[in-house]
Amino acid sequence: MVVHRLDRGEARRIAVRAQLLDARRPEGLMAVVNHLTFLQLDPTAAVAPSADLVAWSRLGHRYQPAHLQEALERDRSLFEYLWRTAVVRPMADLGLYLQDMAEWPPKGSRSHAWLHANASFRRHVLDQLRDAGPLLSRDIEDRADVPWPSTGWTNNRNVTQMLEFLAARGDIAVAGRRGRQRTWDLAERVYPPDVATVPAAEARRVRDERRLRSLGIARAKLVGDAGEPAEVEDTPGVWRVDPAALGQEFTGRTALLSPFDRLIHDRVRALELFDFEYTLEMYKPKAKRRWGYFALPVLHHDHMVGKIDATADRKKSVLRVDAIHQDVRFTREITKAVTTELDALASWLGLSAVTTP
Repeated sequence: MVVHRLDRGEARRIAVRAQLLDARRPEGLMAVVNHLTFLQLDPTAAVAPSADLVAWSRLGHRYQPAHLQEALERDRSLFEYLWRTAVVRPMADLGLYLQDMAEWPPKGSRSHAWLHANASFRRHVLDQLRDAGPLLSRDIEDRADVPWPSTGWTNNRNVTQMLEFLAARGDIAVAGRRGRQRTWDLAERVYPPDVATVPAAEARRVRDERRLRSLGIARAKLVGDAGEPAEVEDTPGVWRVDPAALGQEFTGRTALLSPFDRLIHDRVRALELFDFEYTLEMYKPKAKRRWGYFALPVLHHDHMVGKIDATADRKKSVLRVDAIHQDVRFTREITKAVTTELDALASWLGLSAVTTP
């Protein structure tokens, strides 16, 4: 098989274009999620929740957070999938995950033992949802025979653990939200009927191919045998590249990204392709932060050029920029483009001004 040889500039442009961050704009939220395959849910809203930031960075003012809620709760075109981290995926892809749900948790695991020990509690939760769902977690009585043991925040949070485990198994599903709180119901009342389960091997192959299409270029550990092998100058080892992404025209733009954005989520890949060093510092003490609590990575065409430490101050109706960290010296063009994006972000957030240092 031919091994493609790419310079880093071409590899970066493939990655940016695959993530819908070039000058083209997708048509709407479903086009974004169908291509990216998911949006990660994270409640941190120093500027805006990550899922909303990711959608805004692709769609601009055409996207509003209500669109995501409508897709999840009214149209049911998206579903919330709880597995390691909470994400939303296209409902059309549900069949690609049903086999994984049916086989979870693995026998011999701590989760499997806990579910087995709490069989009567599991039946109680399912019965209560069947009779009265959708319900908030606080509406469900804790009848655990064996508490969930943990050294972290989940210790003895038995209702929460049972709900998330049953969702991971596909027995129940997130039906909606009241504020930030999930409501839960039986999966049969949330998911469409008669969804065909895609066999595990085929599902993995399709997911790998779609994941590579959304990234453009990635390591095999993430996308398996999808795509074709490639070497990228000044980087070690072999990559996998989406052959459909090769040789495409590229017109760049400037974008402010969520810290969870998939373009830079893999920190090693971001360093290898973009020379971009980044750490999410919200969990660090303030004195130890280099870039800020929720610093927004800055993309300019096919380069990552900096980070912006910003906070949406809704009481004062301003987007407060505490620092602009330049990884490369900003030209007048970059400065103007970043200023324009900050103004656009403030406007989208409904804030009246941007304050800068």
